[in-house]
Amino acid sequence: MTFAEDASRVRTGTAPRAMATLRNLAIGLMRQAGWANLAAATDHHRSWPTHALELLLLAT
Repeated sequence: MTFAEDASRVRTGTAPRAMATLRNLAIGLMRQAGWANLAAATDHHRSWPTHALELLLLAT
């Protein structure tokens, strides 16, 4: 429950599926970058947002 899915208020239309897709994308990118502990990866990228952008190849 690293992303607090149970607390999400997104419940109607296609929004829940879109949020699940974004969560799965984030998890996949962190695992591909070599992170085994998703909670640690989430804390790291929350503190260093430029590192998160580098995962998407958007940073310079």
